Amino acid sequence: MKGIKIVFWVIWRIWFYILMAIPILIMLPFLLISIISESGYPYFFRMARIWAKFILFGMGFYYKIERQEKLVKNKSYMIVANHTSMTDIMLMLAVIKNPFVFVGKQELVKIPLFGFFYKRTCILVDRNSSKSKNEVFARAQKRLSQGLSICIFPEGGVPDDESVLLDEFKDGAFRLAIEHQIPIVPVVFADNKERFSYTFLSGSPGKMRGKILPFIETNGLTSDKRKDLRDQVRQLIYKVLLEFKKEDLKD
Repeated sequence: MKGIKIVFWVIWRIWFYILMAIPILIMLPFLLISIISESGYPYFFRMARIWAKFILFGMGFYYKIERQEKLVKNKSYMIVANHTSMTDIMLMLAVIKNPFVFVGKQELVKIPLFGFFYKRTCILVDRNSSKSKNEVFARAQKRLSQGLSICIFPEGGVPDDESVLLDEFKDGAFRLAIEHQIPIVPVVFADNKERFSYTFLSGSPGKMRGKILPFIETNGLTSDKRKDLRDQVRQLIYKVLLEFKKEDLKD
């Protein structure tokens, strides 16, 4: 039985990368046109949402998202979420309609085909370089001034220890939100680690639950309050993750 599971996991993981490539190849001419200039990003974003949904459904995932507040069209936000899986990217694209730009780790550029577009549309950060971090703020500020939103996973990466429910948060997202006086949108993903973690021989098709929490306004806040804001948002997300865990124990 274990041997059958291993074969399934290997084929399933390979299938994931095939699914990543199929819509990119189909939409390739339109994707290339959309990244010629930054003004084409909203069109790229629409195609990215199609790409994300294609992968999720192709992998046998279906999602159920509770929305406690809705994003207003043509308004900028700072979107933050817990980070446990590569599918966090796809699920975020599937559930958030307002065009946003990811701030993400540089390592994903190495993924064939996906990395080409990732490098040209996302704000990349080298976590080991202070110069890179400063450049991230400059690029994020430019995108916000264009009316886009920013999405950051404030844990700064996926914890190596998968037993960690929620790692500590970095300050960057909250500093940017305060500087631009934009609302923070806390998003909680409950099942992505179980569905498709970074452990190769793991995961299964099934439901992905999530919750978009009430927004947190930053109007009037100053930079010296960013740590308090960071801790407030982390505590809100952590509390909801615990609630999901309690639901699982009841089932």
